[in-house]
Amino acid sequence: MSFDAFFSTSICYGAGAPDAGWTLALPITLPLAAIALIYALGAARLWRRSGRGRPERLRQALLFAAGWSGLTVALVSPIHALGERVFSAHMIEHELLMAVAAPLLVASCPGAALMWALPATLRRGTGSLTHGRTVQAVWALAARPLGATVLHGIAIWVWHIPALFEAALQQGVLHYAQHASFLGTALLFWWVLLPRSWQQKTYGISVMHLFFTSLHTGLLGVLLLVSPKLWYPENGSGAALWSLSPIEDQQLAGLVMWVPAGLIYGGAALLLAGLWVSNSGTREATHALRPG
Repeated sequence: MSFDAFFSTSICYGAGAPDAGWTLALPITLPLAAIALIYALGAARLWRRSGRGRPERLRQALLFAAGWSGLTVALVSPIHALGERVFSAHMIEHELLMAVAAPLLVASCPGAALMWALPATLRRGTGSLTHGRTVQAVWALAARPLGATVLHGIAIWVWHIPALFEAALQQGVLHYAQHASFLGTALLFWWVLLPRSWQQKTYGISVMHLFFTSLHTGLLGVLLLVSPKLWYPENGSGAALWSLSPIEDQQLAGLVMWVPAGLIYGGAALLLAGLWVSNSGTREATHALRPG
């Protein structure tokens, strides 16, 4: 078996072409299964120690399960196999990774559960590693709102350059590198912007960067929607499977990026803006009630 074949192995069920197949490539299924098992082990250990914190642990576990399911649907279900020949399916797969699975996983705060799955010696070693000067310096730069937003935006726009996008379709390694960069930068983006404290500054910055991201991803979607030229002819070769012409397939893909994905980024910004305003009102009321 060739190296690329190893990265693209899929098993198909039912009558029909490989387009209906479930992708069971080991570079996908093994990490997904390992992450689920590690999280389950760590969450179980935390559950036994939580006491009154169990409702919060349950909420986090449900969010993690939803995010992990989003990853599985994107990378293992027939959407992934179809995405190699139907551009709109490929776009749905990307948005599931970046705008559905990533924020759900971040909102689940999985770090504690993943750490508690490790033996005590490994937990201590991991803690020491993350406190190294080089790691801290790189993290301090990447984990700023501007840095995370720029990295996420670069990943989205660079991988949609036609030559690079179609090269990823041809080579399994590049294809998985594309998905890894989409998911990795999305996890960083949502981790930085979803607030973990009631700081007005945090909310304001998050709202700004979420709106900016909804605008630039929406712009890319509109360009795909209105373009009279096919950007990725090879990725539209199976458009007829969805009863679409190749240009209609591209238009649908642009619409997916513009509207549903834009609504998620924009909706998150509006939600945080509402919390920001509500929190500001609460702070002002509390300050007014204090004796002068």
